[in-house]
Amino acid sequence: MESKENVENIEVAVADAKPKKTSKPKKAKKEIKITLIKSACSSKPNQRKTVEALGLKKLNTSKVVEDSEAIRGMIFTVKHLVKVEEL
Repeated sequence: MESKENVENIEVAVADAKPKKTSKPKKAKKEIKITLIKSACSSKPNQRKTVEALGLKKLNTSKVVEDSEAIRGMIFTVKHLVKVEEL
């Protein structure tokens, strides 16, 4: 059996071994502005649904969204219908 001193030393060592919380600086999330410049009514169905999913309903409407790979893929699908500006 271990003595009380050994148990106390082990408890102190375990308490000291816990990782300390450090705050990392948060990266500023980039945003992009998407503007519908051409109608999607004569486009393919998947392009119409993509424009709708981006939140664009009428011509010259704009939407500011967070820049991500998913959004970039959607923009690529309808690149001939929209104008993109980085903010």
